[in-house]
Amino acid sequence: MTKRQTADRLEPATVIRAALELLDEKGLDALSTRAVADRLGVRMNTVLWHVKTKARMLELMADAVVGEIPLDGLPDSPGPRAREVVRRYRRALLAHRDGAALVVGTYAAEPHTLRLAETLVAALLEGDLSEREAAWTTWTLIYFTLGLAQEEQAAAQQPSVDRLADAVSSTAHPALHRVLGHLASESFDERFEFGLNSILAGR
Repeated sequence: MTKRQTADRLEPATVIRAALELLDEKGLDALSTRAVADRLGVRMNTVLWHVKTKARMLELMADAVVGEIPLDGLPDSPGPRAREVVRRYRRALLAHRDGAALVVGTYAAEPHTLRLAETLVAALLEGDLSEREAAWTTWTLIYFTLGLAQEEQAAAQQPSVDRLADAVSSTAHPALHRVLGHLASESFDERFEFGLNSILAGR
C-alpha cells in the first residue's frame, strides 16, 4: 500500500490505535502528532486532519483507554457495582504505559468516558446518595484512582529508587518514620482497596 493510499484510508480510530501503540512502546513524553504520522507512514498534516491538535488526540486516546473497560457482568447491588467499576477503571489505566498520566491530563467528555461516568453515578444514586454526594463521590473516586495509578506507574519505571525512605529521618520525621513500612511501593493493591473502601464506607 502506498503512502497516498494509506492516507486516503486513514480514519481517526486508526490514528488513535497507532498513538496508543506508540504510547505503550515509548511512553507519553515521546508522543507527538509527528511521531504518530511517522508510524503510519503519512504526513503530519494527514494526522492533524483527523485529530486537529495534539491535545485533541490525547483526549481521544484517553477515551479509547476508558473504552477498553467492560461494563457488562457488573454486580446487581449498587455498592459492589460501584467498587467493581472503579477496579476495572484502574486496571485499564495500568494496562497502558503512562496510562494514568495520559488520562489525568485530559478532560474527555467523550462517549466511553461518559458511559463509565454514567454507570458509576447511577450505582451511587441507587445506593441512596444525593445528587451532590453522587457527583462528588464520583470525582473523589476518579481522582484517587488516577493519582494512585500514576504513582504506581512512575514507581515501576524507577524500581530501585526509594526516595521517601532515603528522605525520612527518625529524628526529623518521627511520625512518618513510624508508618514508612506501610508506604512501600509494593503495597499499591492494598492501598487502592483501602482507599476505595474508605471512600465508599458503608456502601
